[in-house]
Amino acid sequence: MNGIIAFGELHGVFAWLYDLLASTGLSQPWLDVVRYTVLGAMMFVVLALIALFLVWWERKIAGHIQQRFGPMRNGWHGWYQTIADAVKLLQKEDILVDARDKMVFFWAPVLCFVVAFLAYIAIPFGEGLIVADLNIGILYIIAITTFTSISLLMAGWGSNNKYALLGGMRSAAQAVSYEVPLVASILVIILFVGSLSMVDIVNAQSGFMYNWFIFRVPFGPIAFVTYIIAATAEANRTPFDIPEAEQELVAGYNVEYSGMKFAMFFLAEFVNGFTVSAIAVTLFLGGWHGPLDGSFLPSWVWFFLKTFAVVFLLMMFRWTYPRLRVDQLMEFAWKFLVPVTFANLILGAIIKYAGWYW
Repeated sequence: MNGIIAFGELHGVFAWLYDLLASTGLSQPWLDVVRYTVLGAMMFVVLALIALFLVWWERKIAGHIQQRFGPMRNGWHGWYQTIADAVKLLQKEDILVDARDKMVFFWAPVLCFVVAFLAYIAIPFGEGLIVADLNIGILYIIAITTFTSISLLMAGWGSNNKYALLGGMRSAAQAVSYEVPLVASILVIILFVGSLSMVDIVNAQSGFMYNWFIFRVPFGPIAFVTYIIAATAEANRTPFDIPEAEQELVAGYNVEYSGMKFAMFFLAEFVNGFTVSAIAVTLFLGGWHGPLDGSFLPSWVWFFLKTFAVVFLLMMFRWTYPRLRVDQLMEFAWKFLVPVTFANLILGAIIKYAGWYW
């Protein structure tokens, strides 16, 4: 059994790439440039395929939940439609508004698209399968993903459209409000691990699944639930998708975008949904560890299975709950989530200090 696991593992794939490039005789600076360029291209291809799969999967889930089976009709389980959409967006005309702020309008989707992929530098996909094990990994991810909201604000301002501007302002307000409980939920885990490294956080949950932080009662389940709620808002997913709000803003911040610029926002949204799910798996669900020590699947398979399970949960939220009003969303963040997360952080600190945990 262990031989089967070892065969399916991708241990040291990045180290192998480094050794392969080093054998060409490149100097160290050029070696690093080429190495990280190749790694970036590999990550881009993987995440682009994941985003396409999530587009198809969400249509399927929406169709089943709402008993609308159109996504089943076009090809095997509707996969033709996703390919057709991708081809259409690649060929679609890029319509530009004359009154736009040209520089801000252009760079907004680029920033949103690039930032969506930068977070994966510090996310471990499996044992030994991480681009860079930063000692401030989770802090880096929180910092870099903040730029997504800045890009949406840029899109609203650069469009010179009042509805787009409202969507951008809503995005900024939502990000500021929900980052507070999001970070407070993460701090509970950091408190017990004593490190900001994503690899250290996963290693702290090794062994049986009861070592996963989601099972560390009482602070673990509370931190997980509050993180999922706040992360759903950070990813602009329903019921927290007021930056788009089709009913009153007609798509909000991206209303003036078309073609590939629109596709960048669209793909970034799905990648961000996968990102927050991957972070949840790393922090609360044992990362690449299986439910039993020495489980029968490779580590990266466990990671993706758990991540897609969390993504499925977010998609169920989207097609089950209605959108909140702006005032309801802000009130829920500041009057409920913030007090709960800080109380849980204090509770975790007391448990850590008293040693009432395993």
